[in-house]
Amino acid sequence: MRYNRLIKITLTPILALVFMLGSTSSVLAKTARTLSPDELESPDQVLEWNQIFVDTLVATNTANSSSQRLGAIVHTAVFDAYNGIERRYTPVFYHNEPPKGASRRAAVIAAAYTALDGLFPARHAQLTASYEASLAALSDDGKSRERGIAWGTEVAQAVLTWRGTDGFNQSYASFFGGTEVGQWRPTPNNNGAQCNGGLGMSAQALAFTLPFVVVSSEQFRPPSPRGLNNDIYVNDFNTVKALGRSTGSTRTADQTFLAPFWEGNASTHWNQAANQIARANGTSMSNNSRLLAVLNIAMADTAFTIWSSKRFYGADASFVTWRPVTAIAFGDDGNPSTVEDPTWQPLINTPCHPEYGAGHPGQNGAAATVLLSRFDDQQTFTLTTGTTSRTYDSISQARSDGNNARIWGGMHYPSTIEISDGVGAAIADFVNMNAMHRE
Repeated sequence: MRYNRLIKITLTPILALVFMLGSTSSVLAKTARTLSPDELESPDQVLEWNQIFVDTLVATNTANSSSQRLGAIVHTAVFDAYNGIERRYTPVFYHNEPPKGASRRAAVIAAAYTALDGLFPARHAQLTASYEASLAALSDDGKSRERGIAWGTEVAQAVLTWRGTDGFNQSYASFFGGTEVGQWRPTPNNNGAQCNGGLGMSAQALAFTLPFVVVSSEQFRPPSPRGLNNDIYVNDFNTVKALGRSTGSTRTADQTFLAPFWEGNASTHWNQAANQIARANGTSMSNNSRLLAVLNIAMADTAFTIWSSKRFYGADASFVTWRPVTAIAFGDDGNPSTVEDPTWQPLINTPCHPEYGAGHPGQNGAAATVLLSRFDDQQTFTLTTGTTSRTYDSISQARSDGNNARIWGGMHYPSTIEISDGVGAAIADFVNMNAMHRE
């Protein structure tokens, strides 16, 4: 991949352990089986409501920092509702028994609708219209459908209650980092304005949110970042200085297009990929419910882990967590190999939170690992950001472009990207191996 050719670092022993944890075999086995009549009916309500979730993220312009948790809530409810009736796997959260004869398809519709309606109350009218249309398309008899609706609603309400106390909605004091050399501090945008209020509640809450499956947000915390007088940091600094600047960059035209494209919502991108790949491969509704649950839970637990690392390392003046825009334009680190340039500006406005670890690369590592555990790498899918789109024929190439886009945009250092991708990959394998087991 271009990503691997661009970024070459030696893994620390701690990171090597993280990758070793991520090397376990997949539970999402490629096994053939006879599909039930329930599964053969089209459309697949799991994929239908996954698309509605994606459409809702787009319609509400939901922040990337909120989206992974929302996706995990929706697909935990969908999985536990469907699987509670089918009983192939252990549940993620809800262990109660469903009513006998409940429709799995009606349960999926009701669970997804109830979860989304609770999370996006402003979209009630649109979600209700989709809900009624989905139910109207079912061929299940009245009692089976009614039982499925009741069960799916019950599961989703329980999941919403559970996650309502996970810490995300609490208030947290704004965080401003510090002013020591190498330490993160609020960064200027391309117009010279500073981040408003430092790292505030909307993003910082992720650092304190309870995970879905991993033991804690410290379980896969990345190792300490490299120091200022380290060869890796010199490569980091000079690579972003050359590639990530707004003008006079060594980027290609395509790389300049991809930098803002991959600034788009990671949950939107990777759910689009998963949905299209699952449809193209004709996977069953049961397998899709687990695939999307693993995908979205892994992305959520990666988000909590990465943001916890941002908050942890950013609060310590001894760690290098400042952004390239600070290091290159304003920083005098005393290293003759990292020459400052006061005129340097990044292509993409720098996000207002510490550089280490990297959010999007963590998501790319988690999502691509889940998809590659189930499907061959060569898959065709189209991703969208706003009104632009990009068609890929490889999961790995999308992962590579998404990671390198953080360098091309001038937001992250190569070593941070590689480490964060590895953290997401390890979390994905952990979720895959330690949740939703075959019964």
